[in-house]
Amino acid sequence: MTSTQDWLERLVAHPTVSSDTNLPLIEEIETALASAGAVCERFYDATGQKAALLARLGPDAPGGLMLSGHVDVVPVAGQDWTVPPFNLTRKNGRLYGRGTTDMKGFVASALALAETIEIKSLAAPLWLAISYDEEIGCVGVRPMLEEIAARDILPDLIVVGEPTSMQLGLGHKGKMAFHVKATGVPRHSAEAPLALNALHIATDFIASLRRLQDEIEARGPREPGYSVPYATVHVGKLTGGTAVNLVPDHAELLMECRMMAADDPLALAEQVRKAGAASVAPHRERFKEASIDIEITGNYPGHSIDGSHPVVQAFASSLPKGSKECRVSFGTEAGLFAQALDVPVVICGPGSMDQGHRPDEFIEETQLAVCDAVLAAAVIRFCASRRLLASYVPKQMHGKM
Repeated sequence: MTSTQDWLERLVAHPTVSSDTNLPLIEEIETALASAGAVCERFYDATGQKAALLARLGPDAPGGLMLSGHVDVVPVAGQDWTVPPFNLTRKNGRLYGRGTTDMKGFVASALALAETIEIKSLAAPLWLAISYDEEIGCVGVRPMLEEIAARDILPDLIVVGEPTSMQLGLGHKGKMAFHVKATGVPRHSAEAPLALNALHIATDFIASLRRLQDEIEARGPREPGYSVPYATVHVGKLTGGTAVNLVPDHAELLMECRMMAADDPLALAEQVRKAGAASVAPHRERFKEASIDIEITGNYPGHSIDGSHPVVQAFASSLPKGSKECRVSFGTEAGLFAQALDVPVVICGPGSMDQGHRPDEFIEETQLAVCDAVLAAAVIRFCASRRLLASYVPKQMHGKM
């Protein structure tokens, strides 16, 4: 059996950035889980170079507990690391390395737990759902999740182990990403007023988005618990033009909206499109070529669950005394799980995103120890006994117990 820290060392040693294969890591994880008695299945991407892994320990039955985590990490290029990013460094109670917090620490704890379980003692299954390409828009979990839904795999609870400092995460924001192309009319800059500058269209659009943000802040839905308790509209990149003496006829920008679970993403997308149309309308009579094209390039839903839900309370009783509830502004796969399966989903994992995505990323050893204890207690509550959940049966499971 391998300890959580030793598992973390093994996981960090695989540089599973989204541009590279994750198959060597999946092979190592699957071999260990199969040896522990798990039933495992891979779900490959279109290239065959990446795979998600679904593993079941215990009976093929309804209910139980699912632990969800991704093993892809963000790149280290351009970051000033003082320790090797893909070798675990132990120093002063901290474990350094890319992915230690986001989120190989949680996965390491889940794998160490899986190797210690006496499978015959489980009355309900323990599931491990390990995905890829979460960092580029929650991409890799979707094919696996489609199969989970199609097979009516309905755990009593899903825990997405993103870093919350082991607080009980009850929600996260959703996201829509956009690629926007502005088209104008080129000319020599000496006659710029006779042309239509695509960068001007793009910046007028950005100004409209800033007004939209002000409107959302003033009158949009709000949800307490977030550092910014309303939807956000953000432009992250603007490009256009080739030389100062040429009026650019093309410009592009990348933008996103981060939404509350209560927001209507289609309505917000329509507001973005109206802002685009308004930035072009004044030029259409004079320049028929003027246009702005807005493409949604990725999205995932927000998530929110009531902390008083009986299953959430059952999990919360596994947390240390005095643990707090929280909501996280960054995206997770929780919303996709809740949307596809309509079962309770919480976010709870070791470490803080304050350390994630940064050079010298680290996790505290004490955080891993807390995670180990919480997951062990949760398995006892959700997999070793059904008594605590007798008063709650997900609506899809009526007649399936």
